[in-house]
Amino acid sequence: MQLNGARILLTGASGGLGGVLARELAQAGAALLLTGRDPVALARIDLPAGSDYRLLQADLTDAAGIDSAVAAARAFGTNILINNAGVASFGLLAEQDWNDIERILATNLGAPIRLTRALLPWLTQQPTAAVVNIGSAFGSIPFAGFTAYSAAKAGLRGFSQALRRELADSTVRVIHVAPRAIDTPINPPAVRALNRALGSATDTPEKVARHILGMLANDVAEGHIGFPERFFAWLNGCAPGLVDQGLRGKLARIKQHAAKA
Repeated sequence: MQLNGARILLTGASGGLGGVLARELAQAGAALLLTGRDPVALARIDLPAGSDYRLLQADLTDAAGIDSAVAAARAFGTNILINNAGVASFGLLAEQDWNDIERILATNLGAPIRLTRALLPWLTQQPTAAVVNIGSAFGSIPFAGFTAYSAAKAGLRGFSQALRRELADSTVRVIHVAPRAIDTPINPPAVRALNRALGSATDTPEKVARHILGMLANDVAEGHIGFPERFFAWLNGCAPGLVDQGLRGKLARIKQHAAKA
């Protein structure tokens, strides 16, 4: 898909990955409609001089935020939607507050589905269009300590696959990207400590952003970023019992770090 001249609605633009992704897209020649909850954080996004962009403060977990984003996207002439906004939470399910669990599900799964659904009548009228959903390796390799987050990201992957098949006879491409851990502020100290203890690799937001741009430019429908995560995602689909056994050996360390979250 051609990025130079594309008109992109990017959600979660003020986050660690969102800001870098916005910069990479602007450098590729795209015009950007950048949304986020915090107007101060949105105003701090650093884009190349001369970039064509608009800022929109919106909470996409409520109907008013969805309505304002859709109206702005139509006025902007959007032909690519990137559902990047997300929140993470680390802890054992029985010890998590239900309000936090609802926030995780609403932000990571409910909002992308709701926004995509509302914008589809517009996108299907465009000569070329795309919906890009930023998932997680935990959507394919559900992980202890991230139960609600894994559920939301697994749902987002299923949504992406089903929608791709539903729109196969349209001009709208559906892309699902599953990064592994990214070195951004979304990861609190307890998660960083867990990644170090388990030897889990962490990517820079720049690496992830470039991977996303490559998938868009080359019309790659689905991909996991990083190895061995790509292998374990395949293995979990074929033989989840083997992954169960492998992760059981890490459970004590996960619980130890979850207690500090």
